[in-house]
Amino acid sequence: MFSVVSVISDPQINLLNRGCSQYNVSSPTVFLRNLNATFIDLSLQLSNSSSNGFATAQEARGPDPVYAMVQCRNYLNRSDCLACFSAAETQIRNCSFANGARVIYDGCLLRYESNDFFDQTTLPGNIGICDNRTISPAATFDATANSLLSDIVAATPRINGFFAASNREVVSGGIIVYAVAQCARTVSSTGCNDCLTVAYNNIESCPPDAGGRALDAGCFLRYSDTAFFDGNQTTDLSSFLRQGGGSNKNKVIIGAVVGGVAFLLFVAAFIIWFRFCRRKPKRERKGDILGATELRGPVNYSYKDLASATKNFSEENKLGEGGFGDVYKGTLKNGKIVAVKRLAIRDRHGTLNWKQRFDIIVGTARDFGLARLFPEDQSHINTRFAGTLGYTAPEYAIHGQLSSKVDTYSFGVVVLEIISGRKSNDIKLEPITQYLLEWAWKLYEDEMLMDLVDESLNSEEYDTEEVRKVIEIALLCTQSSVVSRPTMSEVVVLLLSKGSTEYTPTRPTFIDATKRIRGDNSTSTASSASNATISITVASGR
Repeated sequence: MFSVVSVISDPQINLLNRGCSQYNVSSPTVFLRNLNATFIDLSLQLSNSSSNGFATAQEARGPDPVYAMVQCRNYLNRSDCLACFSAAETQIRNCSFANGARVIYDGCLLRYESNDFFDQTTLPGNIGICDNRTISPAATFDATANSLLSDIVAATPRINGFFAASNREVVSGGIIVYAVAQCARTVSSTGCNDCLTVAYNNIESCPPDAGGRALDAGCFLRYSDTAFFDGNQTTDLSSFLRQGGGSNKNKVIIGAVVGGVAFLLFVAAFIIWFRFCRRKPKRERKGDILGATELRGPVNYSYKDLASATKNFSEENKLGEGGFGDVYKGTLKNGKIVAVKRLAIRDRHGTLNWKQRFDIIVGTARDFGLARLFPEDQSHINTRFAGTLGYTAPEYAIHGQLSSKVDTYSFGVVVLEIISGRKSNDIKLEPITQYLLEWAWKLYEDEMLMDLVDESLNSEEYDTEEVRKVIEIALLCTQSSVVSRPTMSEVVVLLLSKGSTEYTPTRPTFIDATKRIRGDNSTSTASSASNATISITVASGR
């Protein structure tokens, strides 16, 4: 039992982020009229007890429409919510005639744009902010804070209104960790889950710092060792954590999509070995198969561990067959029984339609991202090459430079395989199509990208522009310039966003089976960003 801690009335106007669009409106007079009207509407809605601290408004008259949204943290009372909104309105008006802006306080968010953004969840530019004060004992605080964050992130998308506040006592420390998670009420449950997953990844390395905050377009996540909401405003997370959602704490669903995914598993296992066997980390986050739970987020395992757990995917351990592959019973080293799903495209022409292939692409993008497995003070590792040519980024194959962008490159090749229904290297084919990436780039230059698509796909079952967009994202992932490639979290955003990518890929480096470079070899990690670089600044709509 925790004692009820009362928080003094406070609108919590500690400024976390303010941004103004670089584009100005065309008619300041019309814009100000529309902006004033939406802000008045928001204020009136917040004054109504049924608003629950959330409101949207729009005024679309003339050439400069305004769409606006305000969201207070649910623990603020109506008076504090209105005070936070008032402070945010004053702050956001400093953006003058920018056609988009946002202000984020601890207590509320206010944003306006020139187009509808209410369903946006996670966007490039999402950030995590860690306090600079460390809590002792560090290990127990770290474990408690991350456990609480994991639980609240898992539960919030299942809660009506997408808000949760909870606390947890640090064992033998006399300290209580407080946390809140919140999504915009206008997003979907899936969108809320995606946004909070990115948010958790952005602050899971903050503990043992005393507090941390994660900011994104559609969600907010915060923890602290100091109470910032009343103790009687907490949410009972247990009932939401028990709900079904496709997996539970005793189940692990992991797939292998063609040869490229097996390679990614191999690289993940290698990095885990490097981290835990070659140096002592400041903090240990278990990456082995023994401690898997859905609340710790996706973890990559070596193919060897999975094969051992399932007796090499034996028929004896086979539990059934699904639309994306077979499911096997696995026994972990600690005796736990788990289910392991082995994803596969069963033959060259495949049995998968476009929707199924797209789902596999998005699922793979969400599951793989090796940056968090690196030693905490390193973003790159120099090592000897140990991988499969065709899936391997040139900077790793040639120079042994291993970073999270190697993962991005490999993912891009896998996407091309899934779309084309063929292997990355196939010496049985004509020279012009023998190397998949090289062929894809040639088709891109010739504006014939759709020639890459597997002929077995029914053209009436997919949208040509969507397929073209996914191919272009794959080419963004395989650019020669390491810094120009998006991160895996940015890849997910690009895949799920509507419309074209608005980014132009640059030429990849092609490597054949003899490690011979075939094309531009500009692979330095210090290369200047091209026009394909994903900005880390949240950009307002044009």
